[in-house]
Amino acid sequence: MPKGFRKYFFAIVRNSINPCDVRYHLLLRYRLLHVFCPQKSVDHSPGFFFCYTTSMTAVKVKNEIKTFGSKKRAQHSLYFFKTGKGEYGEGDKFLGLTMSEQRSIAKKYQDLSLREIQKLLDSSYHEQRMVGLIILTLQFSKAATAQKNDIYSLYIKNTHNINNWDLVDVTAHIIIGQFLLERPRKQLYVFAQSNNLWEKRIAIISTYAFIRQGQFSDTLKIAKILLRDEHDLIHKAVGWMLREVGNRDKKAEKVFLDAYAYVMPRTMLRYAIEKFPEKERQKYLSQRRLHFIQLFGMIKAIVL
Repeated sequence: MPKGFRKYFFAIVRNSINPCDVRYHLLLRYRLLHVFCPQKSVDHSPGFFFCYTTSMTAVKVKNEIKTFGSKKRAQHSLYFFKTGKGEYGEGDKFLGLTMSEQRSIAKKYQDLSLREIQKLLDSSYHEQRMVGLIILTLQFSKAATAQKNDIYSLYIKNTHNINNWDLVDVTAHIIIGQFLLERPRKQLYVFAQSNNLWEKRIAIISTYAFIRQGQFSDTLKIAKILLRDEHDLIHKAVGWMLREVGNRDKKAEKVFLDAYAYVMPRTMLRYAIEKFPEKERQKYLSQRRLHFIQLFGMIKAIVL
């Protein structure tokens, strides 16, 4: 028994400190902390005291992520997330974890510091960035206002690392969307007009937080900005958010579609009207077809 602990132990044995007295527990905790576990903290469970280090590091998280890796799944992910030359995920690397495995690890390390989270976000491995982002969402849900500001700022600073659709879709509405619920939303319009594919997707997906609160204005405005975007991932994201608006207020979605369905990219329109009755779906699709037939006729007439 360490010398420094003896007098406290024997004081308890001699009943000079009653085990029922709160001082018993305070002294025991104090000595465990400062004698047995220097630079560590103490967790109390009924009848037991456990010593554990509180130093969570990005290196430790990365190593744990690697233990769950699957070469077969990693190979499939290279194809699924389009990592080939010239594709939207070009150069990304995978370890091969399931989403549930990534969420489980994130939950375990949810108290990781922002400095260490930044190291995860800088990783070349997709799953390590994902775990870092999920940790941010877990922290954001419990954070005070000042901490939410820090998490929001870190997210905005790292859009170059949030560089695939799943990284955006799992996190943007939770951090960006919820943060801006009661704040000016200028940043979303900056992103919507960016040349960066992922910032544009962040802009529209973030509005899901507004949609869930019955606020549709920003979704419709940003959808209008992105109408003529050329990328399929933006078409899908905008169509998805328009469908979410329609799930809550079909009239609001139909007003938008009546104005813009004829110029919407086909994928965007199909996503937006996915839950419409077949008759209504065909109505909007035919409007689009008719518009392009007329447009082609005009071009042909000018050329000839």
